[in-house]
Amino acid sequence: MSVITSINDPASSPVNNSGNSSNNIGAGSSAQDLQDNFLTLLVAQLKNQDPTNPMDNSQLTSQLAQINTVSGIEKLNTTLGSISGQINNGQSVQATSMIGHGVMVPGSSILVGSDKDKVSTTPFGLELERASDTTTVTISDATGKAVKTINIGAQTAGVHSYTWDGTQDDGTPAPDGNYSFSINASSNGEQMVATKLNYAMVAGVINDAKGPLLDLGVRGSSSLGDVRQILG
Repeated sequence: MSVITSINDPASSPVNNSGNSSNNIGAGSSAQDLQDNFLTLLVAQLKNQDPTNPMDNSQLTSQLAQINTVSGIEKLNTTLGSISGQINNGQSVQATSMIGHGVMVPGSSILVGSDKDKVSTTPFGLELERASDTTTVTISDATGKAVKTINIGAQTAGVHSYTWDGTQDDGTPAPDGNYSFSINASSNGEQMVATKLNYAMVAGVINDAKGPLLDLGVRGSSSLGDVRQILG
């Protein structure tokens, strides 16, 4: 008699200019400052240059290239900043749509609660980078004592979610509380690393400088990148 049910089985970098004082255009902080300084120096040099020893065109070209490079980097940074803002806005909208939904995120907790004779448990899951031929889940109580061992067999690469029926190895219902689980997965006798996933309900969205965070209540908070699966 199976004791678990599969829920889902899918598969500004700074610019440094070096040189002697004759090659430095100015100490402005932006491309526009450099352009203004350059034009001022250029006019002064043209007025005071020795007719028998005019300005070196290669120096002029080099200085113009430096100005264009700085100007291009400033424009690129402005564009990237705009794109980053749009991405954050899009992520905020996406995060808001997840409020009220359950998600699977990295963690090893299973909650057990009973109502009369019915035992309810929160889902648990795992993520594998490659397929396993043997996979075992061991559920332990708050003291660390193992209360249930479940052989879920071979698993494909990807995210897998299950529910425990709440019965212990001796067949009795598990008491209410917070349980943890571990995973032992192997392929051709080689031990594999499996990411443990636990269930959490999205209660809200927290605005953060690095992007929106999901408020998971007692589970804390999580970034969108930590969500491995969205459950109804």
